[in-house]
Amino acid sequence: MLYFFQQALNGLHSGALYALLAFGYVLTNGILHRTNLAHGALFAFCGQTMILTAAFGYQVLWLTLLAAVALGVVTAFLYAALVSHVLSRNVFEPLAQRTPNAVVVTTLGVLLFLSEASRIAADTHDLWLPPMLAQPIVLARDATFKATLTLIQLLDCAVALAALGLASWAFARSSFGRRWRAVSDDPKAAAMCGIDVRAVFRQAVLSSGVFAALGGIMAGLYYGNVSFDSGLVYGLKILFVTAVGGYLSPPRAALGAAAFGMAESLWAGYFPVEWRDAWIYVFLVATLVLAGANREIDKVA
Repeated sequence: MLYFFQQALNGLHSGALYALLAFGYVLTNGILHRTNLAHGALFAFCGQTMILTAAFGYQVLWLTLLAAVALGVVTAFLYAALVSHVLSRNVFEPLAQRTPNAVVVTTLGVLLFLSEASRIAADTHDLWLPPMLAQPIVLARDATFKATLTLIQLLDCAVALAALGLASWAFARSSFGRRWRAVSDDPKAAAMCGIDVRAVFRQAVLSSGVFAALGGIMAGLYYGNVSFDSGLVYGLKILFVTAVGGYLSPPRAALGAAAFGMAESLWAGYFPVEWRDAWIYVFLVATLVLAGANREIDKVA
């Protein structure tokens, strides 16, 4: 029983990362209604930026490790804002009314650009942060086994929970949330009612970039490294998860993504880990097919 509890605890951290990504992804795609492959790339890019900047601050500027990491975090958020600004004004807005394939291909190009930019900046070397806040906190034990989480895992989960809770509250009660839902439902009708559709879209893309950056920073601090190609992997997983849950509610998408992270952790604890992603994708595809079939049956009925 404690072993199961340990795997569930492990799933809390990965679920928190997926939840941040899913919340941010739906903020953009709920309005754009197009597949955005650049979201996962921004996650990985910000994680790499944080690590590279921290290494520069520590090795070149002779900062303390804490100051170097803080510099890396600030730099990652600044780059996230810059990339989100460019994506909103120069990619999404010009292509929003064109075919879905135009956005898919363009964001795939952005993904490759960000991945290669990170690789070139690191000179194709994987830089690693030293373990930080890795002290285990015992949450349950028996005579032979201890269920633990490290301090950095607890901190990451607390930050993710606070960010998602605050964002969900603001999304439900703020004027931005109401305007976002109006634009997502019908942008032309929203514009006729006096809503600045372009401003809402730019705010959504910027907020989406902040959530991607936060997830990348948390991943970099916990794992010590974010690989160049992880953006595509995380992006595809979030794409499938949000496709199952729908694009109308960022909090619901975040909750589904957290459950996805928990399922991954439980699979890794009980089944061959090399088959984990394959079976998870099969489950998501099957869920999409069944959901589509149910909608068709409802239409006929």
